[in-house]
Amino acid sequence: MDSEASARIHARLVGLPVATERTGPWPDPQPLPRLPVVMDFDPLLLPESLVGWVGDIAERVQCPVDFVAVGAMVALSAVVGRQIGVRPRRRDDWLVVPNLWGAVVGRPGVMKSPALKETTRPLERLEAAARREYEAGLHDWEARRLVFDATRKVGADKVRKAIRTGKGDAAALARQALGEDDDPAPVRRRYLTQDATVEKLGELLRENPRGLLVSRDELVGLLRTLDREDRGSDRAFYLEAWNGTGRFTWDRIGRGTVEVEAACVAVLGSIQPGPLGEYLRGAVDGGRGDDGLLQRFQLVAWPDVHGEWQDVDRWPDGEARTRAYATFERLDGLDAAGLGAEPGREGDIPCLRLDDGALEAFVEWRTRLEARLRAGEDHPALEAHLAKYRSLVPSLALLTHLADAPQGGAVGEAEMLRALAWADYLESHARRLYAPAVRPESEGARELVRHIRRGDLPDPFLVRDVYRKGWRGLDRDGATRAAELLEDLSWLRSETVETPDPLGRGRPTVRYHVNPKARELVP
Repeated sequence: MDSEASARIHARLVGLPVATERTGPWPDPQPLPRLPVVMDFDPLLLPESLVGWVGDIAERVQCPVDFVAVGAMVALSAVVGRQIGVRPRRRDDWLVVPNLWGAVVGRPGVMKSPALKETTRPLERLEAAARREYEAGLHDWEARRLVFDATRKVGADKVRKAIRTGKGDAAALARQALGEDDDPAPVRRRYLTQDATVEKLGELLRENPRGLLVSRDELVGLLRTLDREDRGSDRAFYLEAWNGTGRFTWDRIGRGTVEVEAACVAVLGSIQPGPLGEYLRGAVDGGRGDDGLLQRFQLVAWPDVHGEWQDVDRWPDGEARTRAYATFERLDGLDAAGLGAEPGREGDIPCLRLDDGALEAFVEWRTRLEARLRAGEDHPALEAHLAKYRSLVPSLALLTHLADAPQGGAVGEAEMLRALAWADYLESHARRLYAPAVRPESEGARELVRHIRRGDLPDPFLVRDVYRKGWRGLDRDGATRAAELLEDLSWLRSETVETPDPLGRGRPTVRYHVNPKARELVP
């Protein structure tokens, strides 16, 4: 019997730990998995009337043009809303309302919020003008209301006198006094809101059936709120309002019944990679978020932020901004009939169709998409996301057509090809979006390496030393998978330690040693 075997037997008899470790020289650590590569944004995908404005904002803010492009298209969809839709098939009543949800992803300090703020300025201008018009109209209405109420009071006095004296037809006088209240209060047109309960949002939509935009600086706050058990109806409302074609009803003891005949809400905001990864893990693993809410954010941009920062201190491009703002103002009051839209059926939304070239391109693209979705080669969460491109592509084609073709008519092939290029671009960003959840061990490994390099763990360390810290993405299961991946990539080396009792019972413990070469590398 060799000396090593004798030592192991002796250790078991006296209850000492028995270690089993892979030996030999340390190999060079292999590169950690990176996020999927994404496509750069081509400004030519935008409507021509917005290209200069978007590029000018990106240059002055010094942010990726992707951020501005996503914000611009979502804002454009909000101003169009339910005014007009598109039917992407020749002999079918499938109607798509160009209502979009968008999100931009980036670490803190990459100018996400300033970029989105600039893209909602056209809506803020429209909102301010509508407020001034409402306030002026309200003043006149209140004056007319005083006269109406005074007239009713005089009529009520006549009714009481007729009843008291028995002279005159009291019922006829009462009908005359009540009159016809055909002067409703003016309604303020709303375009966007930052923070509203769904009940208040429902009231706004009752007065603004075209729809409006919910703009949130940090989307994770909205997502977390909708995850709460007591917010189930709120979540259902947002799920329904994404389509832009349905209705929603609340029944409350205090508020009574609130019916929204036209539920149409666009959503725009930003989110950081860390909170996004945590949310995604729950959304794709059968948690509360696994109901398609996240997949409704069709316009998601997570670009690489590179290049040198420049101090661009100049006035905005006035000509480009004027042209873009004029597009928003024109679409705010578009005439669907004047654009050649088919009238809505029974009060439905008027719509445009695709011309022959656009229809052929769309059918060819959708045929390939449906084949991919049925092949089952992607993660179900990503497949659910890509499935919603069926409506995204016609929406983008319609919005581009409306922005660049004031004369109207059918949506053309050029607009459809631009929308299909958008789909290719967005798919690459969607694959990056879902990567932390589809491959959580990759993100966990990167997080674990960061803490190892900072000296937050002993060497060797146990898995429980990691998950007890409560680090992001490194719970018990996450820490185990991250350590196993790092061992496969030669960043760590495991050692199994058995601590048996004299009868040989006990549970082995795995300790991880850090490759000395790993401390010299950037993960």
